[in-house]
Amino acid sequence: MDKSTDSQLYVRIRDKDKVALEVIYDRYERLVYSFAYRMTQNAQMAEDTVQEVFIELWREHSPYTEDKGKFSSWLLTMTRNTSLDALRKKGKQQEVGLLEKDTEQMRAPIDQLPEQMLEWKEKGSILRKSLERLKVEQRTIVELFYFHGLSQESISTKLDIPLGTVKSRIRLALQHLRKHLEKERGISPNEPSDV
Repeated sequence: MDKSTDSQLYVRIRDKDKVALEVIYDRYERLVYSFAYRMTQNAQMAEDTVQEVFIELWREHSPYTEDKGKFSSWLLTMTRNTSLDALRKKGKQQEVGLLEKDTEQMRAPIDQLPEQMLEWKEKGSILRKSLERLKVEQRTIVELFYFHGLSQESISTKLDIPLGTVKSRIRLALQHLRKHLEKERGISPNEPSDV
């Protein structure tokens, strides 16, 4: 198993190293699929999104730099945008609620991949608990931005609050989520984390 960091692998991918792409794919394919499925509520669209995200990564259509934050966060932003594009192309105006259908979504595939699905269910439970600890105004904005696909400007208009307030609440909410998730996983703030 390759022990390279995501950033190191990304540099190798830019140099067209197929092995590096395979390692990144193995690390993140399930996360990208799960996130895309939550956004689209459609298995085929989620699979197409996974394919599109990794093709974009290979073609370097949206280059990553460390100043954009963690690689995994950047990859999920790509996934979010690709999922939203897929929904727009299909003409769907559906909003994806925050982990609302966990049980229904987990039931069908649990016989196929029990260990993986159990792991995702546990992570989902930890994430829900972390989100519940946020202040209501922060949680609302996180849900609208990450799970309903609204832009920061749309949230500002919808909630009738300044754009700067929306940005501040998202930033603060993510900081609080990170701290809580690190605490849940037993990671000290100075240790590297996947969050």
